[in-house]
Amino acid sequence: MELKKPTMETIIYLILIGIAAGFLGGMVGIGGGLIIVPALVLLLGISQHNAQGISLTMMLFPVGILGVMNYYKRGYVDFRYSALIAVGFLLGSYIGSKFSLSLPEDTVKKVFAIIMIILAVRMLLTGKKA
Repeated sequence: MELKKPTMETIIYLILIGIAAGFLGGMVGIGGGLIIVPALVLLLGISQHNAQGISLTMMLFPVGILGVMNYYKRGYVDFRYSALIAVGFLLGSYIGSKFSLSLPEDTVKKVFAIIMIILAVRMLLTGKKA
């Protein structure tokens, strides 16, 4: 399932998704499955399979290579989208980790829990973007 060439608006969204995932990854150790996949599905209306393929591709070397191979074979990988998210993730993870280390551990735990609850409720109640 090839995605259309990203528009400037989509490019901005992809980089912002990467920054958010990187920030939260650096802050509380979450990113790909918890941030990137729901953001791609809910904000950009990308299919669940494409979102998972893109997220894995962004983290391709070395941890996601086997998963990426399976999604790629089925046509659910778009390297353009993955690369743009990775750029944002790089910046976001640096900033998020710096921020997290300035907070008390208890605060970081609460932020993590709140994010998981919000995303779970949103995924359960929200349909695909029109």
